Amino acid sequence: MTITDTHTHLYSEEFDQDRNEMIQRAIDAGVSRFFVPAIDASCTPAMYALADNYPENVFLMMGLHPTYVKENYEAELQHVEHELAQRKFYAVGEIGIDLYWDKTHLIPQQTVFRKQIQLAKQYKLPIVIHCREAFEEIFEILEDEKSEDLFGIFHCFSGTYEQALQAISYNMKLGIGGVATFKNGKIDQFLAQIDLKHIVLETDSPYLAPIPFRGKRNESSYLVAIVAKLAHIYGVTATDIATITTQNSKVVFGI
Repeated sequence: MTITDTHTHLYSEEFDQDRNEMIQRAIDAGVSRFFVPAIDASCTPAMYALADNYPENVFLMMGLHPTYVKENYEAELQHVEHELAQRKFYAVGEIGIDLYWDKTHLIPQQTVFRKQIQLAKQYKLPIVIHCREAFEEIFEILEDEKSEDLFGIFHCFSGTYEQALQAISYNMKLGIGGVATFKNGKIDQFLAQIDLKHIVLETDSPYLAPIPFRGKRNESSYLVAIVAKLAHIYGVTATDIATITTQNSKVVFGI
């Protein structure tokens, strides 16, 4: 059984003491494909080291995270463009809009999001969207940019059924992680109405650990708990969930 973690920050400093052991635990649990999003230029060296150390398992994205869109965002965008031109990536991400912490940077976040969508189209890559309290703003830009060559993943989807359908209408898979196991997560109440062909799995580790690990540092091996939850929701086997969602990840990332 091959399980794919489509969103994990393996380079996080929270893994500095046991990174190799943590990755091995995941592989032993059947999680053998790790897609690693970028945050900003500062994480690039650690991401490259991971890909060098685990060439059969780790697949990198390049992008500028919305909460890291600061006064120097033009320089950060130049870094994204430069790296995309230098080596192979599997997505532009994570990108998007985040209005949870700060609403004053909306305009530059919109500018950066749109620019990175255009870069993804240029390089024929999927996008991986970060959306927090910004569905309306995200959908507005996706509506403007929609085309056959715009596709990807709505990372850490936690919206409503109607928002799920709208995301899917823009050729987005739904990234489902620990939130699906939370009592107040709500997406478990309608997820069975969404065809599994639209679902991929993720941890967003070290964040958002699923039950029964909630409150602890998340790691990719915990994806088996999310697989079990989705098997229950959909009334299928864990192997079915792993197989279908991994195939969906191959459709998105091309590997």
